[in-house]
Amino acid sequence: MPKKIVIIGPESTGKSKICEELGRHYHTVWVKEYARAWLLGNGKAYTYKDLLKIAQGQMAEEDAAASGLSENELLFIDTDMHVMKIWSEFVYNDCDLKILNAIVERKYDFYLLMNTDLAWEKDELREYPEPEIREKLFHHYLDTMVHQHIPFKIISGTGKARTQQAIIAIDEFLIKSV
Repeated sequence: MPKKIVIIGPESTGKSKICEELGRHYHTVWVKEYARAWLLGNGKAYTYKDLLKIAQGQMAEEDAAASGLSENELLFIDTDMHVMKIWSEFVYNDCDLKILNAIVERKYDFYLLMNTDLAWEKDELREYPEPEIREKLFHHYLDTMVHQHIPFKIISGTGKARTQQAIIAIDEFLIKSV
């Protein structure tokens, strides 16, 4: 089983970019955020039930990528079921039990929590440009990490400094996990 490193955080915090850069740096694959492709293909208007479909698509893509890697190879994952839970609870004040069960059942090795210190970039799918909402969502993620006792590191900064901070955090994690 590869070492699974998940990148999470509110929208427009550089998750996809960091995943791509880390995949390139460590010469491995990364799993794109399934929700983006699903919403672009099905329309921005989504329902509570659609979030389970998106979650299932995310897990299927993650499983497919992991099956092609050997033990101890790195797999970077742009979002996981914690993201689906926070999204669902924030928008609908509820979360499908299948998503909650997946959080318990699926195991990950390390998380990078992306800070909201990047400027929000508008695109056709993003919903929350307000700094106070972005900060509130960040604290939902932070609370999740702390209370789940999941090893994680908050990543801040811009440009190459942000990427370098992520690389340092991963290298430190890898040294500790040997």
